[in-house]
Amino acid sequence: MHRQTTLKCLIAAGLLTACSQNSTSEANVSSDTPAANAVDTLSGAKFADFKGDPGAGAASFAQCKACHVIDAGVNRMGPSLHAVVGRKAGSVEGFRYSPANKASGIVWSEAKLFEFLESPRRVIPGTTMGFAGISDPQKRADIIAYLKAN
Repeated sequence: MHRQTTLKCLIAAGLLTACSQNSTSEANVSSDTPAANAVDTLSGAKFADFKGDPGAGAASFAQCKACHVIDAGVNRMGPSLHAVVGRKAGSVEGFRYSPANKASGIVWSEAKLFEFLESPRRVIPGTTMGFAGISDPQKRADIIAYLKAN
């Protein structure tokens, strides 16, 4: 069972991996990297302009389930997303984060998650999260509403 789950996670990560490298060096930080407390998105969309729907978020979260769960203390290929809103990035016990994630200084507000979900590697260059992002701002708001409700 564990081998099947691991294989599914590896396949999903391979499908979701963006074309950039997974380098964890500080050389990846550029002037385009937002500050830890910045919430500007590439599209210009602002979290405050959207009302997330937890039900729709549950459906959109399906793509995240390849690597994440919302159960407390359960880490998979990605860390548990239980109580992620308000949590410091890189702080889930038992999960091995990239140095970039641990050193990001980010506290996951709803607005910061909204920015991150659009383009994870822009927000945390050097992250090992193999996911390109979600361009649809409503889907991002829905996923955040789902995470907050669970």
